[in-house]
Amino acid sequence: MAANLTTFICHAPIPDWLEQQLQPLFAGKVLNMQSQPPEQGLYLIYDDAGLGLAKASAKGIVRVDFVHGKLRHRRLFGGGELINRAVDAKHQPVVWDATGGLGRDAFVLATSGLKTVVFEHNFFVYLLLADGLYRARADKQTACVTERLQLHYGSIPRMFENLDIDPLPDVVYLDPMYPQKQKSAAVKKEMAYFHELIGTADESNDQLLLETAQKIAQKRVVVKRPANGVFLANCQPAFQYQGKTTRFDVYLPLS
Repeated sequence: MAANLTTFICHAPIPDWLEQQLQPLFAGKVLNMQSQPPEQGLYLIYDDAGLGLAKASAKGIVRVDFVHGKLRHRRLFGGGELINRAVDAKHQPVVWDATGGLGRDAFVLATSGLKTVVFEHNFFVYLLLADGLYRARADKQTACVTERLQLHYGSIPRMFENLDIDPLPDVVYLDPMYPQKQKSAAVKKEMAYFHELIGTADESNDQLLLETAQKIAQKRVVVKRPANGVFLANCQPAFQYQGKTTRFDVYLPLS
């Protein structure tokens, strides 16, 4: 859990699934229901637009929205061609996204017709993802896409010995946190909130994450990196797909 997030503000009726998830946090005093934002730090807010992550004295709320905005445009008009090439989408692989985050890449893969299983290790981020899926299932334009998306709370290195999800993935997709250099206000807002919530890049876990992914993947591991970024865990990939701002490094399974 994030030690600096203890406040929940509610401005709309909470759906049953979310109330069930939040009840243990309220009971254990991990979260406190308040009518006003805290004086400082992050907090969760629920209103008519769904669940959001906000920060005291800061503008903007970070939400997972699969229905509107950029993902709507990509769903209707295309996008994601490079990631589709990286996972070899034309052969319809089963993909596990082991670093769920805001779920954008997973949604793009599911929009391309791929069965996509998403894992998120931070519980608050998991709730944001679950809320985004909940609202996408209720929209007739995105409901069919969500049928190809499955969400789990946990980290694949920690869950590795007890994973019981069939079938095992053809591809494991990784987009681990890395220091951000983009200057746009939207990126700065989202990444600043997320860095505060789950921390910045942790290189000590990179090797374990990559090795676990290589043990699980049947065909390849795909790692998203900045175009000029270093290799994950300093491990040389088998090959790459290079874009202008982003590249995808491809690793083969461990034999």
